[in-house]
Amino acid sequence: MTSIDLDKDGTPPRRTPTAEDFTAVQSSPQFQELRSRLRRFIFPMTALFLVWYLSYVLLGAYAHDFMATQVIGNINLGLLLGLGQFVSTFVITWLYVRFANKELDPRAASIRNYLEGDQA
Repeated sequence: MTSIDLDKDGTPPRRTPTAEDFTAVQSSPQFQELRSRLRRFIFPMTALFLVWYLSYVLLGAYAHDFMATQVIGNINLGLLLGLGQFVSTFVITWLYVRFANKELDPRAASIRNYLEGDQA
């Protein structure tokens, strides 16, 4: 009786893609679409956050009276905008995770399965 190689979960090992496989996939329309969708999310979101962050820093540096405006009790506008930085970071992270799970991960899994499966 001969022995066969199986992974720990009992499945056959995946095929190792070659450099030519990666080059072919990189030039494929599916990979280009994946890159395009990623860039259409990342670049605008990064620009938006950097503008928001830079505005906060500039307001803190040059608009002292505006940032010191009392909102509720001893809580001023600067404190609320600073907390807004944390909130916006969490919102952007949540949006990206949702976007990646819905748009990027299925496409990336398809490409990976092509590379590691029998089709390549």
